[in-house]
Amino acid sequence: MRFILLIFVLTPIIEMWLLIKVGGVIGALPTIALVLLTAMLGLALLRQQSFSTLMRARARMDGGELPAKEMIEGIFLAVGGALLLTPGFLTDAIGFACLLPGIRQILIAWGMRHFTLRNATFQGGFSSSSSRPEAPKDTIEGEFRRDD
Repeated sequence: MRFILLIFVLTPIIEMWLLIKVGGVIGALPTIALVLLTAMLGLALLRQQSFSTLMRARARMDGGELPAKEMIEGIFLAVGGALLLTPGFLTDAIGFACLLPGIRQILIAWGMRHFTLRNATFQGGFSSSSSRPEAPKDTIEGEFRRDD
């Protein structure tokens, strides 16, 4: 919890420092233009990557598979898009890292190694795959209707 608080306090301070430094070197208007340009480029990249991820997720669901990887990528895309809309160079760098496919895959792989999902349960109606848990043998599928 303290780590998150530290991030929320330090990020704006670092962003202001970077904006002042860059503005001192290239000027105020070019700095503002650069921030707007990164936001526009980021939105274009976000649109393209989101569509690509959505199509892969749809293809996996059509094949009867759970699109877990695509769901994680969707979270990264949402965070990256939000960071790119936040004015500043640090947040833009992190946002672009979340949107670029190669870097995003590295970040996801690193996160998978360092973070574990605890107390997760699976409830779903998927059929025949070795990666999914099997339904308990005493489960009876059916429909229920209440007549009052």
